[in-house]
Amino acid sequence: MSILIKPIITEKATANSELNNCYSFQVNTKANKVEIKKAVEAAYGVSVEKVRTINVRPDRKTRHTKTGIQNGKTNAVKKAIVQLAEGESIDLYTNM
Repeated sequence: MSILIKPIITEKATANSELNNCYSFQVNTKANKVEIKKAVEAAYGVSVEKVRTINVRPDRKTRHTKTGIQNGKTNAVKKAIVQLAEGESIDLYTNM
């Protein structure tokens, strides 16, 4: 089971990393905060102070077409916001 799926690189996440030293990741939906902390520390070689998690519900969409009503939804994801110790950082752009 891979815990870290991918880093989240948006304007809001980038601003949060520059101001508060917090980095956002998309993680496995079954992972808990302790597992996420160990995975980030092992993958990037940093010390983690705090982990906050968010379960994002799936978006449901309905389209009216010639053949009838079509229903669909996106996948549910879990996000983790990881705060690092003072003076440490992660360079997410080097290994893309």
